[in-house]
Amino acid sequence: MSPLIAVVIPCYLVKAHVLDVIERIGPEVSLIYVVDDACPESSGQYVKQHCHDPRVRIVQHAVNQGVGGAVLTGYTQALADGATVLVKLDGDGQMDPALIPRFIAPILRGQADYTKGNRFYDLTQLGQMPKLRLFGNAMLSLVAKLSTGYWQLFDINNGFTAIHANAVRCLPFDKISQRFFFESDMLFRLNTVRALVVDIPMDARYGDEISNLNIRKIVGEFLVKHCQNFGKRIFYNYFLRDMTVASLELVFGLGLLLFGLLYGSMHWMHAISTGTVTPLGTIMLAALPTMLGLQLLLAFVAYDVASVPRRPIHPDLS
Repeated sequence: MSPLIAVVIPCYLVKAHVLDVIERIGPEVSLIYVVDDACPESSGQYVKQHCHDPRVRIVQHAVNQGVGGAVLTGYTQALADGATVLVKLDGDGQMDPALIPRFIAPILRGQADYTKGNRFYDLTQLGQMPKLRLFGNAMLSLVAKLSTGYWQLFDINNGFTAIHANAVRCLPFDKISQRFFFESDMLFRLNTVRALVVDIPMDARYGDEISNLNIRKIVGEFLVKHCQNFGKRIFYNYFLRDMTVASLELVFGLGLLLFGLLYGSMHWMHAISTGTVTPLGTIMLAALPTMLGLQLLLAFVAYDVASVPRRPIHPDLS
């Protein structure tokens, strides 16, 4: 049986572009779910009236749930209809539907569970990206490497993705962030089930569309959520699910580093306040734990980078 490819298009203020996006989706796709996320422009009704593609299904939200909520609704419908691979495609025209075969190919070949776009792969194309968005995406991508555990990925907030149905079924829909943190949270959840994720190079495309994402407003929220996910990932992977030498490196590394810094700071402040010279032995007692702690933490990071998932999980779940 041929694999059933489904596309999910979350719709909110994309009325001017969504029909063109649907029209450019190729014949490799069997089902298209247009999820109207309580759009003020009634995008779903607009598509229903003006689009005659038999592959299109309209799903309506009575209350706005955010991009993540819309995508998860589309995923639920696609799974119920027997889809094999689920592609998430924005309706604002920034993502080229002609790239869908490139996104689904590694999944169909059993080489990935999840694929996502990377607009940073070709440096000559980055000039098209607004400078503030370029800087914001780059910084958030660096932080996301820590929180998601996928050190080989970049452009973490890229919303052009594809995922195997078996991998989707492993995810806790009720716990995934439903708004703009959706893509990052998806990667965190995928790491907890050890799914293999692959970057797909793509060009940055910007026209007259208006983004609903305000980098300045979400940076603080994203950093807090990344820190929370980092803590959860470390606890799940190195203490709850398994205990390895890296777990010991983390515990002793943090302990030694904190002891060295606190002990050294106390004696440094005492020396300044009293005008006395700190004994060499005291200095060494602060310096040695600090250096050893840093070495152990670097060893932990090296272990974490090397433990990126490298084998897809969906073939084993068939």
